[in-house]
Amino acid sequence: MTDKLREKLINAGRILVDEGQGDYVWGHISARLPDNPNRFLMKPGCLGIEEMTGDNIITVDIEGEKVLGDWPRHNEVYIHSEVMRSRPEINCVIHTHPEHAIAFSSLGKELSAMSNDGTMFSAGVPIFSETTDLITDQPRGKAVAKALGERRALILRNHGIVTAGTTIEEAVFVAIKLERACRIQMLAEAAGGPKLFVKDEELAAKRSRTNRGDSQGNAFSYLVRRWHLRCGCEMPKEYRAEIGNFDRTGYKSS
Repeated sequence: MTDKLREKLINAGRILVDEGQGDYVWGHISARLPDNPNRFLMKPGCLGIEEMTGDNIITVDIEGEKVLGDWPRHNEVYIHSEVMRSRPEINCVIHTHPEHAIAFSSLGKELSAMSNDGTMFSAGVPIFSETTDLITDQPRGKAVAKALGERRALILRNHGIVTAGTTIEEAVFVAIKLERACRIQMLAEAAGGPKLFVKDEELAAKRSRTNRGDSQGNAFSYLVRRWHLRCGCEMPKEYRAEIGNFDRTGYKSS
C-alpha cells in the first residue's frame, strides 16, 4: 500500500508542475500513511516537486521531524504536520506558489463566482495574512491550520496556496482549480473588472457539480495520462484510457 501511495504522490508532483505550479525546488506535497496517521510521506527538499521518486520521498512525523529517508525535509513542513494534526480526515496537503494566485492575493479582493472554477470557491477562501514570510515553526503552522479551518483551500497572501484533501486526487484538483479561478478573475480584472456572475440561486448546485469525487479522480487520471503521453513513458495500467478505469458515478448510464 505504501508503494502505491508513493507512486500516486510522484504522479501528483508531475501533474502540479505540468499545470504550472512548479517553482524550481520549492513547493511540497504530503500524504498521510494509512497505517500510521501520525506520520506522512513528503517531497524532500532540494528537488523539484516533479522529481520525486520512490527512493527520495521522506517520512515525517506529526511533530514535523523526519523519521525516514536520506534527503532533507522542507523548512515549511509545519504547514503539513499542523493541518494533519488539526484535521484527522485530511490525508493530503499541498503548498505551492502558483503565479496567478500570488498576484491575486496582492489585490485585496475576494474570489468571485464568475467562472466554473470560481464557483467552486464561492463559499469563500480564507486569506492567511499573519505573515508573508515562510511558515517555519509550529506556532505559524498552527496558525495556518486555524485559518484554513474546515475548508479545503487557503491563500497565503503574497506567498502561495495551501490545499487539503481526503485524497491526493482531491487536494491536487483543488490546487489546480484555485489557480485557474485566480487566473480567470485576473483576466477579467485586467479588462475592467467582472460585471456578470453566476446566479445566487445556482451557486450551491453548481459548486457541488464542479467538485464531485468522480471528477477529482477522473481529472487526476487524465493528467497522469497526459504527462506520460508527453514524455513517451509507459502508461501505468490503472491510468489507461479504458472504461473500467473510470469512476462513472456522476454520469447517466443511458
